[in-house]
Amino acid sequence: MSLSVNVGDILLNLWNTSGFAAFGGDGNWRCLVMIVIACVLLYLGIVKKFEPLLLVGIAFGCLLTNLPGAGLYHQELWDAFMDASSPYAHSYGHVLSNAGLLDIFYIGVKSSLYPCLIFMGVGAMTDFGPLLSNPKSLLLGAAAQMGVFVAFFGAVAMGFTGREAASIGIIGGADGPTAIYLTTQLAPHLLGAIAVAAYSYMALIPMIQPPFMRLCTTAEQRKIKMVQTRTVSKAEKIIFPIVVTIFVALLLPSTAPLIGCLMLGNLFKECGVTDRLSDTVQNALMNIVTILLSTAVGATMVASTFLTAQTLKIVVLGVCAFIVSTVGGLLGAQVMYALTGGKINPLIGSAGVSAVPMAARVANKEGQKANPSNFLLMHAMGPNVAGVIGSAIAAGFLLSVFG
Repeated sequence: MSLSVNVGDILLNLWNTSGFAAFGGDGNWRCLVMIVIACVLLYLGIVKKFEPLLLVGIAFGCLLTNLPGAGLYHQELWDAFMDASSPYAHSYGHVLSNAGLLDIFYIGVKSSLYPCLIFMGVGAMTDFGPLLSNPKSLLLGAAAQMGVFVAFFGAVAMGFTGREAASIGIIGGADGPTAIYLTTQLAPHLLGAIAVAAYSYMALIPMIQPPFMRLCTTAEQRKIKMVQTRTVSKAEKIIFPIVVTIFVALLLPSTAPLIGCLMLGNLFKECGVTDRLSDTVQNALMNIVTILLSTAVGATMVASTFLTAQTLKIVVLGVCAFIVSTVGGLLGAQVMYALTGGKINPLIGSAGVSAVPMAARVANKEGQKANPSNFLLMHAMGPNVAGVIGSAIAAGFLLSVFG
């Protein structure tokens, strides 16, 4: 029995079924563009260290999802999932039976599991002591949410729907998990663009904020030393997450998943009897979820939905939201400066955005530039952690209106 093998046909078939040949298909040039964008994001994450723990995963997810023929992520599955008229609407079973690897990862994003677990880790790493020692700083966290609503109205004016505008506006809160959580609920087709914008601007805080900090304060104000705040008791730190969870979740039930996980993580840290759980949440769980979340979010950066005029608008609105939030916090601090007779250094208002602890460090650095003996870090941490709560409340409000 002879076996005839046509090497030419085998090689031709191999080429025709390869991803290289698929690049020649209709519209697949966009995949090449997205692969270049993914490589640029990898460069920013690895070389420039822009939020590397998340940006590297997002970039690699973007790379994988745009490789023709790989079949790792199927946008059409999730389109059917969201279509109320489809027989597969909200059917995870249909997704699982037809899914690629990144579709499986994305279930944790779509179900809001990953953002909530990230918040639990953030809570376990957060010290609310500076906020408790100076409760007035909660107002600065609220003032720094101004960019969320300015960007929302700007997005509506640019033609976005209310649900899309709410998702874009939350970029101004400078809180990546919150942005992902809200966008997944309201406008999942914009998730890739919004996540990249949110985390990129968070990484650029040391570049974006200082010019506006100097614009909104005087040299003399930046030199102000603030007095040491009082010591917060252990009991206060334990009671705080419980009270906040009850009050905020009753006020805005839609915030319960985020606020609940944030405060549970903080309770693990502060109660003193769950050290093992606190350590697990801060390290092992946080690292695992970060890998799954970032890769799944990157998978949504499909060429057909990412390379649009909408993405450019989101990038512009995102930076505007971030700037307005920074200015809002600074203006709020200026009011407190006037009301306290100059005892508040207005620089700490810029830390009202919820990028913990980077925004507080930038405020401290600017204060030391004006006065080398000035140490504002702990004072800035109050507004900073207040911003985490503020952004979650803003997201809950928008979700209750448009959800």
